[in-house]
Order: sequence, then C-alpha cells, then structure tokens
Amino acid sequence: MDTKTFEELEEKLVYKKENFFERSSDEKIGRALTYAERYRKFLDFSKTEREAVKFAEKYAEAKGFKKYNFGDEIKAGGKYYYDNRGKSLVLFTVGREDIAKDGIKILASHIDSPRLDAKQNPLYEDGDMAFLKTHYYGGIKKYQWTTIPLALHGAVVLADGKVVDVNIGEAEDDPVFYVNDLLPHLSKEQNTKPLSQAIDGETLNVLIGGRPLKGDFKEKVKLSVLKVLNEKYGMVEKDFLSAEFSLVPAYKAKDVGLDRALIGGYGHDDRVCSFPALTAICDNETDKTCMVILADKEEIGSEGNTGMQCELYRDIIDAICEGLKKPSAVVRNNSKCLSADVTAGYDPNFSSVFEKKNSAFVSSGTAICKFTGSGGKSGSNDASAEFMGYIRKLFDDNDINWQSAELGKVDAGGGGTVAKYIAKMNIDTVDIGVPVISMHAPYEVISKGDLYSTYEAFSAFLTK
Repeated sequence: MDTKTFEELEEKLVYKKENFFERSSDEKIGRALTYAERYRKFLDFSKTEREAVKFAEKYAEAKGFKKYNFGDEIKAGGKYYYDNRGKSLVLFTVGREDIAKDGIKILASHIDSPRLDAKQNPLYEDGDMAFLKTHYYGGIKKYQWTTIPLALHGAVVLADGKVVDVNIGEAEDDPVFYVNDLLPHLSKEQNTKPLSQAIDGETLNVLIGGRPLKGDFKEKVKLSVLKVLNEKYGMVEKDFLSAEFSLVPAYKAKDVGLDRALIGGYGHDDRVCSFPALTAICDNETDKTCMVILADKEEIGSEGNTGMQCELYRDIIDAICEGLKKPSAVVRNNSKCLSADVTAGYDPNFSSVFEKKNSAFVSSGTAICKFTGSGGKSGSNDASAEFMGYIRKLFDDNDINWQSAELGKVDAGGGGTVAKYIAKMNIDTVDIGVPVISMHAPYEVISKGDLYSTYEAFSAFLTK
C-alpha cells in the first residue's frame, strides 16, 4: 500500500481534532475576530448577573423582542423575553412549525460567576482602615482573590424602597478595592499550610477606606466611608441589610498573546457561552420555536427562584404550549437542549489531571461533553448515543468546528452544569461550550476560535 493510500485510509478512519485557525478560511477567521470584539464589550459590561440581564434585554429589544408577562398572548412569529427579578432572563421565539412534532430548541446557560459577596452587615474599622466582610460565592481558590484590584457592583434598596445601582471601580478615575495578604517576611507559618487553607474565608475582607474624619468620633474611618456612600447613593449603614454588593475583578478583557488568538477576562464561565446563545437567537431568523435561558445561581447549585431548578422554565414552556394549543408533555418529549456551559481546556502545565485523549484543546472548537459529574458520573446528565448522533451530524453537515471533551481524569475531581435540571423535564440534553484555561480564577483565558465555533454551533442548532 503506497503512502497516498495510507493517508487516505487515515483520513477516512481516524478521528483527529482540528485547530480552528488551521482549518478555517481567512474570511471566517476575520468574522471570528470581529465577533470576539463584540464579546469583549459584553464581558466588560456584564460582571454580575444583573448587568448581564440589562445588556441582554437591551440587545433583544433592538432585535424586535417584546417583554412578556404571564397571561400575555403568545402568537406564532412572536419574539419575547421574560425578566425574572432582574437576575435571570428567558428569551423565546415562537415559530410556525408544529411544536408538538418538532419540540422547542433550547439553549441553557448561566450568567453568574464566582466572586466575593459583601455580608449583610459588612462594614467595620480596624487598624485605622475600613473593611467590608465578605462571603465568597461559588468555587474559588481563595488565595487568587488577594492583592488584586476589585470593583464593587450591585444594587441597594433604600429605606424608602428606592433601588439604586452601584458600580465603583470600572471607570478610569474610579478607586478600586483590595483584599490584603501577608508579606513574605512574616508568612513562615502561612507557607507551611496546604494551599486550600493558606487563606481563610473570614480573612477575605475588602479594604474600602483609610482616611478618618476629623473630629471627636468613634470609628472615624468607617464614618468617612459611610459619608461618601451617603453623599453618592443616599445610603446609611442599615441599607447594607437590603443590598446585594459583589466584589469582582476590576480588570478589563484583553487579548492574550502576540498573535491575539486568545482573550483574558473575568467571567468567561459562563458568559462566553451566554453571549453566543443570546446572539444566536437574536441574530438569526427561523421558523422553529426556540428558547434561550440565561440563568442565575449555577455556581452554587442552581438554587433559588432565579436558578435553573426553579419551576419558572417549565412554566414558560407550558405557557408557550397553551398559547399554541399544544400538549406540554408531548412538546417537552420532542424538545432538544444544549446545556451551554464551559469545560476545562487542556493545560500542559498541569497535564497530570487531564486525560489527554478525552480533553478539550484550546482553539480546536466548541466542546461537547456527553457527561459531566464526578467519580462514577455522579450528578451528571449522560446524553444518549442517539442524541449525540443527532448533534454530531448537525455540526458536521454545517461545517462546525467541534470536539469531544471530558472535564479531566476520572478521579481528579469533577463538576456539574444545569443539564440535569433540563433533562428532568424529559428533554434530550447535552453539555457544550468553550474550553477555558484557569477556570474560576479572577482572570480566565479562552480562544476566539472556540468562541466563534460555539456561536456557529448554537446558530445551526436553532435554525437547521
């Protein structure tokens, strides 16, 4: 058998991942780079779930979507969005095809990210400095959140019921905030502790002030901080009790590397999948009934009335079915969902925790995870071979750059997504998303090629 025959046989029989930048035309790469610039603006604006909802609503309204409230009429051809308490959002388009036969095409992602949340009674003074006590949100490595610039985002409900948005630390002339760490000269004991114990959760106190008011007062620095908050936002200390304040990295999203193939930023998990989901439903026309879920609380188990475990999402499906006079059980049985969440990108610097053959490679396309979970697939939605076959054919037929992936080695750890909550509604579901380097760190890294491949995958799923 000659060399050419061997090459043809290898090409026919052997599966290989393909790098987006190698396989794509210059035209497609150009589209990917342009799309990445749009995404960076979204990422910088949407550092909390509240801000992501505001961005998405404005974007959807510009594309013809109308606000929906339960009880409103739902018509074929309509475009709607449902704002759930300003912290999660559902967008849906009502097609002209029979949803009892074809079901609903669903993209489910989340818009919350790991961060530091201010406690309800957070402000105190010690050592002539003022601090905010925090309670970290989601799975973080606590040491990564010390000695970096932080911004304060959130909302406060004042005594008169007025809701005031707060955003300090993002503008060029804004102050930033800071979590102290121990100097190496005095960290002999700290250095002997395991990495997970070197920084205690109760020491993640955010430095917020250091200039005392002049006069005969107690806690002069604390009072100085309260004076600024009162003048700027009308706050008094008791208003912290009805506030949601988060400390997030003050960094801007930036290109990473001399070739500008990558993007570094805070909150890629999971806004790097939320943005493609949002733009896929808004930028494409289709006769199919489609839904995009931008959920809250995924990082803490999808709990609460803004998380994916809330009955809201089934209620909206029921409302669509009622409006079109179709049985909800039949529609859900025939619906399909892509659980749009990130996966771990293979990192050669930490190769021992990856099983290379089944890892997602950065720039090798959007990554499909048949199952997530930990150990023996605990806590996982394990997609069927039939549904994997459907997705595989769809992506191949539409020239989507995609790869198969697993989070890491079998017993190295693990993690879950919202997929299992969608699947509980009797809907075929599989995980798909962008590979991320340094996931859950204050500054994560993704590939522009994977971002655009994910957008193309979501667009094909909704329209084909």
